[in-house]
Amino acid sequence: MLDTANRTAYNEDHEAFRDTVRKVFAEHMTPNLDKHEEEGIVGREAWKALGEAGMLCPTVKEENGGLGLDFGFNCVLTEELSYLGSSAGFTLQNDITANYFERLGTDEQRAKYLPGMVSGDIITAIAMTEPGAGSDLQGIRTTAVKDGNHLVVNGSKTYITNGQNADVVIVVAKTDPTLGAKGTSLVLVDADTPGFERGRNLDKIGQHSADTSELFFNDVRVPMTNILGQEGRGFIHLMEELPQERLGIAVGAQAAAQRAFDEAVKFTKDRKAFGQTVFEFQNTKFTLADLKAKLQVGWAHLDWAIRKHLSGELTTDEASAAKLWHTDLQWEACDAALQLHGGAGYMNEYAIARLWRDARVTRIFGGTNEIMKEVISRSI
Repeated sequence: MLDTANRTAYNEDHEAFRDTVRKVFAEHMTPNLDKHEEEGIVGREAWKALGEAGMLCPTVKEENGGLGLDFGFNCVLTEELSYLGSSAGFTLQNDITANYFERLGTDEQRAKYLPGMVSGDIITAIAMTEPGAGSDLQGIRTTAVKDGNHLVVNGSKTYITNGQNADVVIVVAKTDPTLGAKGTSLVLVDADTPGFERGRNLDKIGQHSADTSELFFNDVRVPMTNILGQEGRGFIHLMEELPQERLGIAVGAQAAAQRAFDEAVKFTKDRKAFGQTVFEFQNTKFTLADLKAKLQVGWAHLDWAIRKHLSGELTTDEASAAKLWHTDLQWEACDAALQLHGGAGYMNEYAIARLWRDARVTRIFGGTNEIMKEVISRSI
């Protein structure tokens, strides 16, 4: 269990919410972790259970069906989910797509989607990456060509979180291919629209609980009113959301690093070799001491970043630095913890195996850590 006694980002309401999250997870997530991993998806019953408990999209305003809480409540859920060791796609809906709908959506779009997103009846995805365009989003080829009062969407996307479950997808597409980034828009495609097809639920190294899919758009016709935000400003809209997205990744990474550390401490104090516990060897103590110091620094930095974001002051380079530092720490902690487990750490029956697998991708998604360094360098 995460120790939050010395945290500075949260108040009593946040911690009361944490108690609720733990109770709901204990009933609906913990007993089903292996099932979610084996099936490669989290079923809708879990989404609805979280929705009933007020754990989905808590920042959505009351007039749009939510609770109108601050982003700190999202962070609490992310911490608990990551510490649990689940890669379920709840955080994408909480931290990313809900904000797109609330900030950019028309009254009609907000009324159509947000209440269902809060209740868990509507699951969302955002489709950016393509087979030929990852970090370079300006290189996307998916188009949404005007045809009267409609757009005709053609193209393909890949590595899309919640792709198998999604009821609606925010598609990044070029509405004017001649204008480059300025011709990019965000287009809403409902899953029951003719021409929309889901591909494979992709077989990944880790994060098996997160359904991650190929999506195909073959002459998908949607009304012009399905543009989310301003036409031609899709790339700008994406950039505006990066600080919160990257902070959310940092939050999850820090919690996962803490879980890896805790698992290593528990294992090494129980495991005996050469007449003593593994913990008593100097290498073990020094490794864990180093990790503990870095984790303490990490929690202090994370609380600073959360507080700054809550006040609307967290910059893109600061969020990028948080994503860089905390995901690097996550990998360091998970790799060191697995090593301290010895051969047992390579066995899936131990939590550290899943934590290690799941950690690898966090230095890639949300912008690779190499891109984070480039972003940070621009502020120097």
